[in-house]
Amino acid sequence: MGKAYPTFKLAVITAGLLLTTSYSMASDRNHQITTDDFFDIGGMSSVQLSPDGKRALWLESRWDKELDKSQKDLWAVNTKTRQTTRLTFTNESESSPQWSPDGAYIYYLGKISHEDKKAPFNGKKQVFRISHNGGEAVPMTKEVEGVSAFSVSSDGNSLYFLTSKTIKDKDLWAGMRASHDKPEYAHGERKTNPLYKLDLQHFKQQLLLDDDKVVWQFSINSDGSKIARITTSDNELVNLEGWSDIEIYDTKSKTSKVLEDTAWRKQAPSAYGWLLGLDWHSDNQQLAFRIDFDGHPGKLFVSNTEKDSLLEITRPDDVTLSSANIQWRPNSDEICYRGADHARVKLFCSEVEDGEQGDTRTVIKGDLVIGSYSFSHNGKKLAFSHNGLDHFYDLFIADADSKRSKYKRMTNINPQVDSWILPQIQIVKWQAPDGTNVEGILDLPAGYKKKDGPLPLIVQIHGGPTSATPYALQHRSYGRSTFTAKGWALLSPNYRGSTGYGDKFLTDLVGKEHDIEVKDIMAGVDQLITDGIVDGDKMAVMGWSNGGYLTNAIISTNTRFKAASSGAGVFDQRLQWMLEDTPGHVVNFMEGLPWEKPDAYTHGSSLTYADKIKTPTLIHIGENDQRVPAGHAQGLYRALKHYLNVPVELIVYPGEGHGLSKYQHRKAKMEWDQKWFEHYVLNQAID
Repeated sequence: MGKAYPTFKLAVITAGLLLTTSYSMASDRNHQITTDDFFDIGGMSSVQLSPDGKRALWLESRWDKELDKSQKDLWAVNTKTRQTTRLTFTNESESSPQWSPDGAYIYYLGKISHEDKKAPFNGKKQVFRISHNGGEAVPMTKEVEGVSAFSVSSDGNSLYFLTSKTIKDKDLWAGMRASHDKPEYAHGERKTNPLYKLDLQHFKQQLLLDDDKVVWQFSINSDGSKIARITTSDNELVNLEGWSDIEIYDTKSKTSKVLEDTAWRKQAPSAYGWLLGLDWHSDNQQLAFRIDFDGHPGKLFVSNTEKDSLLEITRPDDVTLSSANIQWRPNSDEICYRGADHARVKLFCSEVEDGEQGDTRTVIKGDLVIGSYSFSHNGKKLAFSHNGLDHFYDLFIADADSKRSKYKRMTNINPQVDSWILPQIQIVKWQAPDGTNVEGILDLPAGYKKKDGPLPLIVQIHGGPTSATPYALQHRSYGRSTFTAKGWALLSPNYRGSTGYGDKFLTDLVGKEHDIEVKDIMAGVDQLITDGIVDGDKMAVMGWSNGGYLTNAIISTNTRFKAASSGAGVFDQRLQWMLEDTPGHVVNFMEGLPWEKPDAYTHGSSLTYADKIKTPTLIHIGENDQRVPAGHAQGLYRALKHYLNVPVELIVYPGEGHGLSKYQHRKAKMEWDQKWFEHYVLNQAID
């Protein structure tokens, strides 16, 4: 066990927060955070405010040990009484909730299996409808292959949805593939997505659009005259990276046109971009959408589909677009989006009038980390989830058009946290060797004071890298609160390439991976040692995905860390380009293909410096990881175990992809990390 520090009552003041409920009352904090506490945390996503603003719903995720997984159920709250209601109770996750325009019903995607396995109870996703007061859910669709996405029309009379159809390509070798159908082929078969329209008055269904396209997202304008779709020609994920289109289908003329892509393809900093986030203005002409790039700032556009004009929305200084959740605020000309801003995530709205951008405002000021959000039908009320310093994501209500930054907390879905002894969470700043200012989140044990002496340190590195660690309470299987409860300091650096610190800070990493961000991180570690907070002889490093890649980079370029945990981390950039499902990521950061930039691929690979690794390393990987395939973990293990004689364990999680979805797998990872660090850093004996 780590050193015990005296408990204290955490006092946090957040600008603009106005709480008059019991949630703001001080609690006796006497519970030391444990690994098991992670599996008792409820998550909140997909917040949706009812049209009249009187109710709000969300998807709440909970871990279920017996089911060995986390699942999502639909919940709702009365925004006046704060009374919460659980609406669904299945063993499968619900998704994509949407209110009916009159607020009487909630539509969502769910799946239920009956013994006969016949649709709609065939275990495939179908559209269900449930009363806002709860009760029995009624299936609206019965598709044999299930439903991938849906939308309720603005008048509530129609349901649009995408289903799936298999297309076999008719090329030169189609006959051979058909004759020998037992092997699996790299191409020749596609899953396309026909669009259907269901009349909710008479329950008559019609095929609206089937042009053998793969549809990743669609959006219907309010009068049903136009349908926007993000399409590709096949299902390969690589085809999202520079080959996806936005198509506008006219339901009257039954014709389609593809939006001119010069602004987000030819004129973009990279050809490899992900189109996402379609939303129509109520004028039925303006379509907002986004494109994201690995290593480069994402862009937000508004296309006037009648005038064939295009406007790129500019962002406030240092703000980076965050996620695909863009929305036009009802009864306004404001397009709204989440933006990363110095480890916070805020909601911004920009005016668009006559094809030009007007003022941009921060809807709610303060140290917020906003998750999902939604407006009432009149655009005056806003519901959003927020992760603070003393609570995980909960639902809040605010005035959407007010100049005052006041908001009220509606839920407390994790009341157990009120008794937790919380870490001290603060933002720390330092200078990189080239003089660039860098920030990170420092978690310290409750009650710790500098006079208590230096602490053992864990450097926890976020993934992406086009992401950032937020200024908020986190208890994750990839690090943070469990360790501070045992007396560790934990640094989460927002190194070069992180979002929320300006475009230059983001793009500085391109062409400099395995170098500039490593120096950023190590400069932060050195600053904590100089400040007397960290014991430089007792340090560990860990991360998942790009955090795993940087863990590999750090231990292959210095020997200062006594232990490492590398999760789903790239070991060789050439192998990554060959095997991963999004090779544009590698091309962006290496600034070219392997045969064009051989030196960059060599320099950016920890394999090149593997002989320098001396750090005892724990390696985690999902068996079926398509983003960072298992070959990286196997290569790192082979180098350390069979050639370099470095203490190492390779843990392969059966059936898992890029993240760990099973209860037992998450717990195994957390307990392995804890024991590994305690043994190799703190010299504790193995139980």
